[in-house]
Amino acid sequence: MSRIGKKPVSVPAGVTATVNGQTVTAKGPKGELKFVVNDEVLVKLEEGQIAVEPRDQSKDARSKWGMSRTQIVNILTGVKDGFEKKLEITGVGYRAAMQGKNLQLALGFSHDVVYETPQGITIAVPKPTEITVSGIDKQQVGQVAAEIREYRGPEPYKGKGVRYAGEKIVRKEGKKK
Repeated sequence: MSRIGKKPVSVPAGVTATVNGQTVTAKGPKGELKFVVNDEVLVKLEEGQIAVEPRDQSKDARSKWGMSRTQIVNILTGVKDGFEKKLEITGVGYRAAMQGKNLQLALGFSHDVVYETPQGITIAVPKPTEITVSGIDKQQVGQVAAEIREYRGPEPYKGKGVRYAGEKIVRKEGKKK
């Protein structure tokens, strides 16, 4: 029995949610998102709450039950507040800057890396060593942050590279004489 799936999802104030068959749509101040629930899971909207339950007790239905509820919570939170990931750049000469809508990264390569911002995502550079990725779709925000980090992930000897804010890098000891 899913502990997460059992709890009904309450629709926050300022957000309108509709359930049409297997499609859950949420509209809020930040925008509109849709999520198509798997056929193994049943979704109902009752009195300002969305209830999620498996159609039968098969392993497949029970495994998608909690995930479906979490996805619905994420779209409701996204259209109300949005999501944000912060990245930090560490290293001599490593920096970031916005060039129009594109993110330009100097990461120690012979050339600058230019990252094109996808639609629905906002990238801000408050300082040359900080990047803020924000949007309404949690999965897309995380994916963009991961793609930026992938250009030069933090290395274990000096800790240089792009890391998530608050990420702890396990450092290795260097060579000994």
